[in-house]
Amino acid sequence: MDGKQKLFLVILGMVLVVVAVMYGLNVLNPGEISPEDVTVSERTTQEEVPEVKNEKEYVNVFFIGQNENREEVYKAVKREYDPEIDGTKLKFAIESLVAGPKPSERDKGVYTEIPAGTEVIAVRELPDKAIIDLSMDFETGGGTDSLYKRLYQVIKTANRNTSLPVYLYISGQRADVIGGEGIMITQPLNDRSLDG
Repeated sequence: MDGKQKLFLVILGMVLVVVAVMYGLNVLNPGEISPEDVTVSERTTQEEVPEVKNEKEYVNVFFIGQNENREEVYKAVKREYDPEIDGTKLKFAIESLVAGPKPSERDKGVYTEIPAGTEVIAVRELPDKAIIDLSMDFETGGGTDSLYKRLYQVIKTANRNTSLPVYLYISGQRADVIGGEGIMITQPLNDRSLDG
């Protein structure tokens, strides 16, 4: 190699180093970037990027459908839940239950025994218990069989969406006896609340 070629290679090397520094490449210590190498605007952007929630949350709402033997069963329907919009899981689940199945869920064969005029007066979660307060319409119409089914819908939905003991109230009064037939309810609500 003659002197001109050596000089050319040295100049070329220096130009490559200058270009690498201009474009933020750390050629001398690859893989190592100090905080000074990141501009203030890049730091701000990195710090201000909101954390993205990947996991969706769901509640289970119990409607009535049929199993493969065409027997009536309680079917859990998953509803997507957003705590920032919907409040507590229990509140959202009970409101969804009272609103009834969506058209797409009805198309899959589920229905509800909860009367159409029923309203959620309140769903309160206290440190030691939860209270579901429904309007008087919950008790009306449909007969004894319908009343049992709607009570089980509430019991199953409530117990799936909170670990607290749950109590049912009708228009502000604890419901120990419900409906014109006088169905007795053992509280807090559980799968055996209607046995006795």
